Amino acid sequence: MLLVNMFGSKWRPLLSALLICAVIFELASCQKDAQEQRTTPGRKPKQNKPKLGKLTNKGPRAATAKPKMKATPAAPAQTVLTQVLNRGKFKKVGETISVQSGDTLELRCRGKPVQWSVPSYLEEDDDGRLRIVQHERYGVLTLVNSTGADTGEYTCYPMYCEDTDCRKEYDKAIKVFVFFPDPHELFVPSSDYYEVVQLRSNWPTVLPCQVTSPEAEVTLHREFPPVEVAVDGTEISFNVKKGITIHRPRPYHAGALFCVASLGNLRQSSTKYMLIYVNYPMAPPAPIILSSSGSVVVGENLQVTCSVVGEQDVGVEFTWEYPGQQIGRPLYTQESISPVGGGATRQQSQSVLLVDEVRDVDQGTYTCTAQNLQGAKSVSTTVKVVPKAKPKKPQTNKTG
Repeated sequence: MLLVNMFGSKWRPLLSALLICAVIFELASCQKDAQEQRTTPGRKPKQNKPKLGKLTNKGPRAATAKPKMKATPAAPAQTVLTQVLNRGKFKKVGETISVQSGDTLELRCRGKPVQWSVPSYLEEDDDGRLRIVQHERYGVLTLVNSTGADTGEYTCYPMYCEDTDCRKEYDKAIKVFVFFPDPHELFVPSSDYYEVVQLRSNWPTVLPCQVTSPEAEVTLHREFPPVEVAVDGTEISFNVKKGITIHRPRPYHAGALFCVASLGNLRQSSTKYMLIYVNYPMAPPAPIILSSSGSVVVGENLQVTCSVVGEQDVGVEFTWEYPGQQIGRPLYTQESISPVGGGATRQQSQSVLLVDEVRDVDQGTYTCTAQNLQGAKSVSTTVKVVPKAKPKKPQTNKTG
């Protein structure tokens, strides 16, 4: 700008052009230097980013091996259970499906490999109607000429294999309950006319009144006196896949019961269930042992008592171990049951071991074991046998 002012306004355009040319020349020169820097042999380019294991312009750096990434196997495909329909169509199954009795059931389960679980009726004898085939990526279960008796739960288990060792992955199993509606059979057939069922006081009881159609209505009945038993959903409930459940069995539930199913104009009765009530204890017994004496003189009698206080109508079994067993001394016991505290909910069970005319061999440890349906517990006591005291000789008076 100073030169422009010195030469006057008429030289201004010329000077401006010269300044622009100078700038262009300088830029071209810089670009050429940069190109020569990249192409000149023996000249190392400036490194913007240091590389591991090499020296950088910031000084030496310890060589660091690049970590090797462990190959992560691809996540296994999620187990999928589908029903194969006509014309190659597939349908993903839900909790239950229905296949008309006489039709073919075909299930496909994705997995490499898989195992199948079927109702026990088919496991025992399928008459060649059941076929299971494992393909490369899925397994196929096919059941032909189906009947109402095939009704039940079908399960696909993916297998986890290491070399030749395979095990079921139970947490990934897929289950489907398959109904085979039969126009002539509302209940799954049974070979037993009567079935004995144990009513455990501490466990729900299931009457497997299994129907072949999910649309059938089921009621519960008592044989004598003939009356319908209320299924209220709380004390007694019905599940189309399980049957009748008595959630908290009581003595009045015992007896002969059966189910009745109705569908349309068809009404049928199930197998009769003979329910037997068993009062299961809440816990194993807690016996207490006591001997009539901790020290017994030879020839005297000994009694060792073992007692248990527990719930009413809960049976307790006593067994004994005693020193006289070693020589074959026979076991004599007296057992009894009596109410406790005047109430009807507790009782005392007792076993008394009798040892007549104790001998030296009866000295030692006496062990009582009390057992009920929940378990057993043992208690012991020790008895010492002492010899008889020798009679004293009578003193005689000497006279002079």
